[in-house]
Amino acid sequence: MEIPGLSHGFVSAGDVRLHYVSAGEGPLVLLLHGFPESWYAYRHQIGPLAAAGYRVVAPDLRGYGGSDKPRRVSAYAPMRLVEDVRALVDAFGGRAAAVVGHDWGGVVAYLFAHAHPERLERLVVANAPHPAHFFAGLSDPAQLRRSWYVFFFQLPALPEWYSKAFDHARMRSIFRSDPRRAGAFTDEDIARTIEAVASPEARFGSIAYYRALLRPSALAHIARLGPLAVPVWVLWGEQDRYLGRNLAAPPARLVRAVVLERLPGASHWVLADAPARTNRFLLEALATPA
Repeated sequence: MEIPGLSHGFVSAGDVRLHYVSAGEGPLVLLLHGFPESWYAYRHQIGPLAAAGYRVVAPDLRGYGGSDKPRRVSAYAPMRLVEDVRALVDAFGGRAAAVVGHDWGGVVAYLFAHAHPERLERLVVANAPHPAHFFAGLSDPAQLRRSWYVFFFQLPALPEWYSKAFDHARMRSIFRSDPRRAGAFTDEDIARTIEAVASPEARFGSIAYYRALLRPSALAHIARLGPLAVPVWVLWGEQDRYLGRNLAAPPARLVRAVVLERLPGASHWVLADAPARTNRFLLEALATPA
């Protein structure tokens, strides 16, 4: 899928160089993808947001696509990811930005909001739990079963092999069977998604997010998070195989104001599963006065 008016570039973020795509002019909107995707996850959103008058920047997060891929778990510590977002805001001359995140991108967006509320214009997440709410949710046996892969990814080497096995068969199966909308991921979309995590470095990097998340320093940081003063807009595909519905809205002890829209007919991959409704939600969230 080709997106007109798209430009590519790189931003230095301390120890890594991040690849990004951008389009449009106006207030800055950062689009943060999740596992195991890339900037291309927002292929349906970039054009409409740019047409609505925003400067849209969608990076490949570290470890993915055209961005650098360090080969040490510590390079994927949650606060390293937060500082990547800050570097992106700095690079585009913004005092602050609207930050949109799906899946892992949403987790990073939440953590960025806690760390740098003064750099945030608006916080929007799609099928991404607040990290502290996620860990609390693991007390539910049903969510623990859904999250089996988080613990599988702690093993050395085996997850990287499994990711690649049989020409990335598991990933192909997920993108063909999970979405509720027929054709949500075309063969081209699946090929481009796999390309972003196909190299050994990318397989390590994308899985290292989960390894770094369960390190004691990261767990302690998340446990200390206080209430977030800025409101969060949450879009939630209810047919999510990986995250229970109860994780959509974080409790008041973590976020004081939540605007939640549930999509009963959409999966975890809501950006592709319900693109028109996703775009309407994003435009409303971005246009509503804070």
